[in-house]
Amino acid sequence: MAAGAAHFIAGDVVAFLMAAVALSLLAVVVGHATEHLGSRMSAGATGVIQSALGNLPELMVCIFSLRAGYVEVVKGALVGSILANSVLLLGIALLLGGRKHGTLKFMTETPRLIAVLMLLACTALAIPTLSHQLHTPAEPHEATLSLVCAIVLIIIFAGSLPFSIKGEEIVPEEAAIEAKHHATWALPFTLVVLGCAGVASAFVSEWFVHALEPATKAMGLSEAFTGLVVVAVAGNAIEHLAGVQMALKNKPDYAMSIIMNSSLQIALLLVPVLVMVSFFVGPAPMTLVLQPMLLVALILSAIIPTFVIFDGEGIWLEGAALVGLYVLIAAAFWWG
Repeated sequence: MAAGAAHFIAGDVVAFLMAAVALSLLAVVVGHATEHLGSRMSAGATGVIQSALGNLPELMVCIFSLRAGYVEVVKGALVGSILANSVLLLGIALLLGGRKHGTLKFMTETPRLIAVLMLLACTALAIPTLSHQLHTPAEPHEATLSLVCAIVLIIIFAGSLPFSIKGEEIVPEEAAIEAKHHATWALPFTLVVLGCAGVASAFVSEWFVHALEPATKAMGLSEAFTGLVVVAVAGNAIEHLAGVQMALKNKPDYAMSIIMNSSLQIALLLVPVLVMVSFFVGPAPMTLVLQPMLLVALILSAIIPTFVIFDGEGIWLEGAALVGLYVLIAAAFWWG
């Protein structure tokens, strides 16, 4: 309500900030509802649903941004979301969890597979950019090439779903029992909450995008920094909250699942869906040709976490280093 009032009566900066806060709160509501819904499903299915619904606010923001012609903001937000989850969120989880519990140990089979899929996905996303930068014969066909990449990524995502849903049990049995014990929402009420949150996300996303350009100009923020940091962080609040909470509760397996699955869904599902949607809602199709620094950020967000999770344990110093890396990358985009 406050975001709606700010949209109609407040200045652009206030409306923008209120909409960003509202998006984060809606993400938290979706996360709570998903936990109750997940108590009736397997842990794997819960993880997939939580990641998908957790990305709902960002999906809505990106669709409205594409309709408004903010293609570069969307590209920055998508790369920023992967970067925020794989580097910043992973870093905060290891930093806080490691400081509280010492070395965090987790099963490696699922995180390793996700890390490999992330490397492959980011490589696929880099192909249109490389074709553009190297002036290959595919350069005049960037939109078609991006669409082909999107289709391939969605097929890979569909192939990964059976493993994600029926793969190894990453949530300890006692954690699953605890989740069921605390699940008190009736199924109809849970579905109503999710539906209302989805509708609210659509309205708040439109207000957010409406205030985006004038607010960022008033605050002196570049388009690249806005997409990479502001939009990405506001649209991924639930993964940030849930991943850190699991690490603080000394449940690193669940924390790794949330963090890694969210990045993977963005790369394999959210990005290709938005490429396809852009052919219908935007003034021009969104291609996967990225600015060189965005491409570097994307590749780093796939490579660095792989080295961190492959040994099955993490310490607070690794988390601090990841947070520091995120700050350096974000600082590089401050001026555009």
